Amino acid sequence: MTGWMLAALEALVSCESPSSDADATRACGEVLAGLTSELLDSRPTVIESGGYSHLQFDWGVPKVLILGHLDTVWPHGTLARWPFSVDGDVATGPGVFDMKAGVVQALAALSSLPSLDGVRLLLTSDEEVGSPTSRDLVVDAARGCRATLVCEPSAAGALKIARKGISLYDVTVTGRAAHAGLEPEKGAHAGISLAHFVLAAAELGRPDLGTTVTPTLMSAGTTTNTVPAAGRVALDVRAALPAELDRVDRDLRALTAQVPGTSITLSGGVNRPPLDAASSVDLFASAQRLARGLGLPALQGVSVGGGSDGNFTAGAGIPTLDGLGAVGDGAHAEGEHILVSQMEPRARLLAALLGELR
Repeated sequence: MTGWMLAALEALVSCESPSSDADATRACGEVLAGLTSELLDSRPTVIESGGYSHLQFDWGVPKVLILGHLDTVWPHGTLARWPFSVDGDVATGPGVFDMKAGVVQALAALSSLPSLDGVRLLLTSDEEVGSPTSRDLVVDAARGCRATLVCEPSAAGALKIARKGISLYDVTVTGRAAHAGLEPEKGAHAGISLAHFVLAAAELGRPDLGTTVTPTLMSAGTTTNTVPAAGRVALDVRAALPAELDRVDRDLRALTAQVPGTSITLSGGVNRPPLDAASSVDLFASAQRLARGLGLPALQGVSVGGGSDGNFTAGAGIPTLDGLGAVGDGAHAEGEHILVSQMEPRARLLAALLGELR
């Protein structure tokens, strides 16, 4: 089976699928449909939402949802300088770890089952940008299921038993332009106002509670001799507690412009609720027991700051276990990779969970 998995993984990785390009993710979905037709004698239902195509497979009345995504963070042209390759036990290429190997492992697990009855597989195309067109679909797909099993990559082999919630904001500061040399006093400096806001926002973090408020993309001004009339910053907020996401939201909206003549506009809010450890505790115990029975190394569980679509299903009250995908490293980084030798054991673990949960 390892040979098929590597061939399937090469086919998926070699079809670039940045989240920003709906046509590219659709093409990757067509490659995936070809693989499932070959291996499982099944083709997906294509669900169109907001210009994106998402793939859903149903075998009988769904009792377990397998969740994954086909989009990646890598722009077109990355393959030209960094193609899929295998060197010994290491396979690399854009999106191989996050999370095309996990998708392939899910297919391999399904192919090993004597019956697929009771399984639903959902593969979305916009997870890496916050699932704007698929969030409702993910929650709807999980309703009525006993569990959601998420094939996102593991954390150094550990399953992800808890994830922080995420809020995303876009902040615009509006000021007034003026000549920086002749009459700067006539301007209202959006850049300085933005700086005050960024510093105040960053102070809203609570390290003791695991709450982070991180300014990311920032810009201000147009030319080197003009007082900036506008500035912009994106904020990434992570918190383990829903109440913390609410607190940060309130406090951000209470911040005011500190430079006369400037104003602040804030948009955005909570993107994903936390995946609380209580959502995964029973499933994780089952996975540990099944791993022992399969002769696999003892499974560890970790809490992580990154979010996934599993946050949505857990937030909707569906037991959810995450990190069942590839063993490797380097998500979203140049050189991300997986360990080939761990693909088949992880597929067997997923198959065992599916067999028990149905």
